[in-house]
Amino acid sequence: MKTIRNYSIVAVVMVTLLMVGCKKDDDSPVPLSTTTPPTHEVEVMTSLIISFVDTAGVQPSVNYAFRDPDGDGGNGPTEHDTIRLVANTYYNATVQVLNETESPAEDVTLEVLDEDDEHLFCYDPSNTNVSVTRTDSDGTYEIGVTSRWSTGAIATGNTTITLKHQPGVKDGTCAPGDTDIEVTFVTEIQ
Repeated sequence: MKTIRNYSIVAVVMVTLLMVGCKKDDDSPVPLSTTTPPTHEVEVMTSLIISFVDTAGVQPSVNYAFRDPDGDGGNGPTEHDTIRLVANTYYNATVQVLNETESPAEDVTLEVLDEDDEHLFCYDPSNTNVSVTRTDSDGTYEIGVTSRWSTGAIATGNTTITLKHQPGVKDGTCAPGDTDIEVTFVTEIQ
């Protein structure tokens, strides 16, 4: 009688294990907890265009672009202009970021402005006589979609333009956050 009882116990255990092991996978989405921060959808950014307007209205307005239509990796950029500005001049500048993998192109700058408390354009001129001041604000910190460029004497160097994504860490500096796009332009002051 003990043997039948042992076989019965073993059979019940085996059936239970089989049922648990064959349980159907649950493909329903798992709800996010209220403490999990939302993830930021990574935007595709293929182009950065910066437009300059001479504040005195003497020099013609100019646009300079970086375009990499297939995005990071793959083919190299199809356009990578040199910024050329007149010496001893003040310019108002506006930067625009596009996703040109879509048709029509998506203006990512609109999202940057919509999430202005999470974004900052950083300008880093080197070995050239340019100073850049951001002229727009999210109410607390600058954004940098618009800026004022002041040129000095004739020189050639570089200017790196970086869009930082800084959700919850924006402090007015370029240190925190992730880099969304970064382009270095040769910059000639003529």
